[in-house]
Amino acid sequence: MTPIILIPARLGSTRLPDKVLADIAGKPMIAQRAREAGLGPVAVACGEAEIEAAVRAAGGEAVMTDPDLPSGSDRICAALRVLDPQERFDTVINLQGDLPSIDPAYLRAVLEPLADPQCDIATLVAPITSAAEAAAPSVVKCVCAFAEGRNIAPALYFSRNQVPSGEGPLWHHIGIYAYRRAALARFVSLPPSALEQREKLEQLRALEAGMRIGVARVSVAPFGVDTPEDLAQARKILEARV
Repeated sequence: MTPIILIPARLGSTRLPDKVLADIAGKPMIAQRAREAGLGPVAVACGEAEIEAAVRAAGGEAVMTDPDLPSGSDRICAALRVLDPQERFDTVINLQGDLPSIDPAYLRAVLEPLADPQCDIATLVAPITSAAEAAAPSVVKCVCAFAEGRNIAPALYFSRNQVPSGEGPLWHHIGIYAYRRAALARFVSLPPSALEQREKLEQLRALEAGMRIGVARVSVAPFGVDTPEDLAQARKILEARV
């Protein structure tokens, strides 16, 4: 595989305005750790000129995209066409810009399910460790089952509800994706699906269309920044590493 890491970014955030431009250890929060994975080039697919300017000022690569695109997947697909018209990169990692503490090893892990040629899209899960985490609608659950000794499994469904029922582990979906290039193009060409609209989960569009999603399990879900309190904690964590 020849991957490229793309980070879709827009300024719209109701709980933490302009969060992707928030300063952590002297740089914008966005894209801070993706380069450490050493997988390939990293670029930010920007919805506004302010993001493009901040990324370039910090020494990063940025490309402007139509601010009216409906999703991050559409944004990275548009950026990919601009950045790589020769189609040198056959795999696209879609990384959210509000995960500044993500372990770079997770970006390598998300590629592992794509070793199966039948897998179209790959993503990550981590074990749910508390009743509060299991009950939170903001924590997306993945229905999957890992065979003994295996760290990769097919994703059967995603929900904001606590699924599946019965005894056994529950899995917290981490919104990092690796797409085969052709799968990304197909995905964004599909109309929103019934279950996607019902659950407000874009990945269900792929499953409803018969695309295969594989998941790799990691030890813990990365810390996301959604509120001013989250930002303060992220600054404390990352500035301690500088």
